[in-house]
Amino acid sequence: MGTLADRLRAEVGRLRAGERLPSSRTLVERHRVSPVTVSRALGLLAAEGLVVTRPGSGTFAAERPAPAPGGADLGWQSVALGERSVDAAGVTWLLTPAPDGVIPLSGGYLHPSLQPLRALAAAGARAARRPDAWETPPLNGLAGLRTWFARSAGGDLTASDVLITSGGQQALTSTLRALLRPGAPLLVESPTYLGVLAIARANGLQPVPVPADAEGVRPDLLAEAFAMTGARVFYCQPTFSNPSGARMPAERRAQVIAVARAAGAFVIEDDFARHLAIDTAPAAMINHDLDGRVVYVAPMTKATSASMRIAGVIARGPVAERIRAVQMVEGFFPARPLQETLLELVSSPGWPRHLRAVRTALKSRRDALCAALARHLPEVRYHRPSGGPHMWVRLPDGIDDVALAESALRAGVLVSAGRPFFPAEPPAPHLRLSFACATSEAEIAEGVRRLAGAIARARA
Repeated sequence: MGTLADRLRAEVGRLRAGERLPSSRTLVERHRVSPVTVSRALGLLAAEGLVVTRPGSGTFAAERPAPAPGGADLGWQSVALGERSVDAAGVTWLLTPAPDGVIPLSGGYLHPSLQPLRALAAAGARAARRPDAWETPPLNGLAGLRTWFARSAGGDLTASDVLITSGGQQALTSTLRALLRPGAPLLVESPTYLGVLAIARANGLQPVPVPADAEGVRPDLLAEAFAMTGARVFYCQPTFSNPSGARMPAERRAQVIAVARAAGAFVIEDDFARHLAIDTAPAAMINHDLDGRVVYVAPMTKATSASMRIAGVIARGPVAERIRAVQMVEGFFPARPLQETLLELVSSPGWPRHLRAVRTALKSRRDALCAALARHLPEVRYHRPSGGPHMWVRLPDGIDDVALAESALRAGVLVSAGRPFFPAEPPAPHLRLSFACATSEAEIAEGVRRLAGAIARARA
């Protein structure tokens, strides 16, 4: 349909307002498409205001407003908008697909061959056949889906603790708005997820870095940061952190909660990669929480598809009611068909098979990346992740990681510079290499070979 719509759009552009388009029968014969395709293409053009349809008479080119002389003057908007700005550049970079011929070693989603696309299609078809699929869902989310999120998180959590939201990014936005006023400090691991930095800055919050090591945030420095800033919220990804891949051990999780308790603060646990474990995923941090200290966010896009914009938020006490209220004000509720589809998927026998296949594939791809780094870039250092889609690579001193990422793209491999993942100045140059979005192990090896060439040229 898109191709026919493009052709008709160009044809309409050559007509004067009021001129008639060929009949639907003529368009079917001329373009060798079905009547349904013609009808949809004309409907799209009508929605764009390019044509008008008159029953019994045909379809005609619509009136087009004359362009303002010299173009519209929009400069006044700079004054009206004020000083506040929203910078989506970092998030846009991560969501932009690699150009043709470029190997993707950057990206947060599974390669399509690893996504449960057929299972999702089947689940969506089953969900759509139910008469109530398009009715208003329960405002907290479907009961069966909330029960599943509670069981996935573990412990003594129940469906009543769960709120279904429209994806992880929206869940984090609602949670931060519920917990913090504009101008407040937000403690984050350093390095940390680009998306949470974008949300914080767009909402007037002040991200404060707390250094992390191979086991996650350092509790001693977290206590210092709470004392120095008076912060009331700490954000972290204790399971296969993005970008570092760090996995926080149980003892440190308990220490982090104890530090937050002493500071009278909340902990936001972003458990985005639980279903991408290569080894066994540890128990969620919320299972160490006895007094409603942890707000748990569990997105489902990483293990399914980027368009499965569903997440679970688990919170207890007054904070849960506030997060629910913020979501209601911002977006009412997530689309019921998506909730029904996800519930069908995770309740099917194919879901555990999918997770086993993903675990096997991620292990093979991670090992391929390690082997390629050992072969082509033995001078770099990295932590071997036990889950998640990312590897955090420490570059030799003196290399500009941002310039290197741009040079690597010209060499045919897409990587993420480490600098944007730090809320403040980075201590050293890094790259984030993603091993889940490439086509195969061979492509990963070729991508590292191209990256090695870019590094060699940067040092020349």
